Amino acid sequence: MEMLSAVAEETVYRNDENGYTVITVRAGKRRFTAIGIMPQIGEGERLDLDGTWVEHPTYGHQFKVAGVKVYPPETRSGIERYLASGMIRGIGRTTAKQIVQHFGDEALNIIAEHPERLTEISGIGQKKADMIAESYAEQAEEREAMLFLQKYDIPARLSVRIFKEYNDRVQEVITQNPYRLVEDIEGIGFKTADHIAESVGIARNSPFRIQAGFHYTLREAGAGVGHCYLPREELVASTRSTLGMPAELLDTELDELVIRRELVAEIVPDETDGHELIAVYEPNLYKAEKFIAGRLKELKEKKPNAAQTDPDRMIAKMEREEGITLHEQQRKAVRMAADSGICIITGGPGTGKTTIIKCILNLLKGQKVALAAPTGRAAKRMSEACGREAKTLHRLLEYSGEDEDFMRNEDYPLEISALIIDEMSMVDIFLMKAVLQALTPGTRLIMVGDVDQLPSVGAGNVLKDLLNSGVFPTVRLSEIFRQNEKSMIVYNAHQINQGLAPRLNAKGSDFFFERAAYPSLAADEIVNLCANRLPKFLQADPIWEIQVLAPTKKGECGVHSLNTLLQAALNPVSSEKNEYIRGETTFREGDKVMQTRNNYQMEWTRGDMMNEDEEYEEGQGVFNGDIGRIERIQTEDKLVIVRFDDERLVEYGPADLEDLELAYCISIHKSQGNEFPAVVIPAVGGPPMLLTRNLLYTAVTRARRLVMLVGRESAIEQMIRNTHIVKRYSALKWRIMQLEAVVPHVEESDF
Repeated sequence: MEMLSAVAEETVYRNDENGYTVITVRAGKRRFTAIGIMPQIGEGERLDLDGTWVEHPTYGHQFKVAGVKVYPPETRSGIERYLASGMIRGIGRTTAKQIVQHFGDEALNIIAEHPERLTEISGIGQKKADMIAESYAEQAEEREAMLFLQKYDIPARLSVRIFKEYNDRVQEVITQNPYRLVEDIEGIGFKTADHIAESVGIARNSPFRIQAGFHYTLREAGAGVGHCYLPREELVASTRSTLGMPAELLDTELDELVIRRELVAEIVPDETDGHELIAVYEPNLYKAEKFIAGRLKELKEKKPNAAQTDPDRMIAKMEREEGITLHEQQRKAVRMAADSGICIITGGPGTGKTTIIKCILNLLKGQKVALAAPTGRAAKRMSEACGREAKTLHRLLEYSGEDEDFMRNEDYPLEISALIIDEMSMVDIFLMKAVLQALTPGTRLIMVGDVDQLPSVGAGNVLKDLLNSGVFPTVRLSEIFRQNEKSMIVYNAHQINQGLAPRLNAKGSDFFFERAAYPSLAADEIVNLCANRLPKFLQADPIWEIQVLAPTKKGECGVHSLNTLLQAALNPVSSEKNEYIRGETTFREGDKVMQTRNNYQMEWTRGDMMNEDEEYEEGQGVFNGDIGRIERIQTEDKLVIVRFDDERLVEYGPADLEDLELAYCISIHKSQGNEFPAVVIPAVGGPPMLLTRNLLYTAVTRARRLVMLVGRESAIEQMIRNTHIVKRYSALKWRIMQLEAVVPHVEESDF
């Protein structure tokens, strides 16, 4: 780390949302560019910069700022440049010159301490003098806050966000209870707040710290594992491990949180052994479970409008027109949809789920039926298969731009007769709640999915809980139908799901295995397959029609390493392609990329505003798992423009790129809801907890035309034998059964 003293000359670029700044500065006779997260800086101000020198491929030598201290200018020319910089409302170049000519070196002190004297200058009245003083005070507050935060080693990028949230209350919040940051500012977690608390001298046994520790443990359990609650004993043990505190202190503070209703405790049955346990929830998850169970009961009991066509007559007509014969399981599913307010259709690949959806659409002809899926790719595939528009659930529910907030809700419900949701295994507890809030009793809800795939990335086990409750009309599809009999992808997917070895490299097959003794050899072969062999064999686009799915992120055949190799092979460096470097990742025009976190505030456009013949839309929200292409990189503005599969166009600034990754290779977990023409899967072994049967099954079922496994047979066998599934704590099944009087009622616990 190097420290430089300099004078600010010109702000080339600034993002006011995150504080990212590009500024030219002068240190003696040397002029250079400084980049990084900084407070707003005016021309002529003196700076102490801490940072390192970096080499940008386009802009050359730059100083990357890690910390900055800002001092007011001392010379008359510096004061005038600062006042003329535009930072202070009401002062332009002419007024700045007049102020300095009149007050000299004391100009800034006059503005800060005696702003009424500004009226001595022609053209400045009392109203304008007040505006200048207020603007200058705001700048001073930000500087003071930034300097205060830097004393405690708080990174500049967080300092900007903290100041924007609390303004002149920064010091009060930080010194009294820095754990508030976790609740108030997105992106600041418990560990960051704990570091700040230690820096400002908050005691390790502070009630604030202990209570924040419980919230942290529960949120990590939801985001990381998918739990809706934790048993009290497990919650205390895990929090104790995080905080290093005696259990007695934790018990007292946990009781306090429950009494204040900041956490909810309830006695529920343990599905493992049937005994009762005390479940502790974050309130939003508790309310979500309760609401879902209640609304599902209403939908089940309210008889929807009858279909205008007899199901059996409609099925016979469709069989004649399509030249197909439906299996009895499929007929049962269509009849069930006709008779039920809510129903579930589950089955693996090739079991006829899409055919059933098309039958149901024919059955409900004349009624307003909406089709939806959790991801853009799944919705697009549903549209293509059914011949009519399907939307993402976020788009259908008209996401409003706030976290988990949708325009469509109980006050403004969807005006539809039926909703068919595909890929239900991906729907988490919060999205399910949002769906049900938008449906009125009497609306059909038809849920379609594969319960044997990986569960949702978010909290909950919605599809499995609904099925296992035994309360809702359900058809489990098990027959593989004639049109798929020749597909080894379908055959082997079912083999894997039943714990049997797949058939590899059968003649005329679409399911292949390439042996590679070591991970490094497997990685080389995967690159060769994607860049050369498979594009020729399939006549396919190597970037957009071939997808590598890795079981792990780390290692020679992990997501990160394979992305680097595949980018070099499929989208190499070119003088015709702009680049942008963030951390260890180089983004290049033409790259395949994926959003890795829900960003509800990210703005997008769709269509051409200037073209009257094309529909133009604006909206907010880019979601975990969205895949797109870098259309262009504006190097001067530091913008990366991505076009996603559903044609949304999104601009990424430097801070936004934290949530964007290369997607030549993605994790199997991230592939849920997607389908690709060809899938390449490394099978080289690894941590047993990660390499499970349902992980391999999910990967195989993502392919339409071809599956290629690369590695060792023993690694494939290891995954098929490993039936370990991480248990998710959820009481949704029990709540549904409780409302149906299948289980006894249990009162909420007050400890």
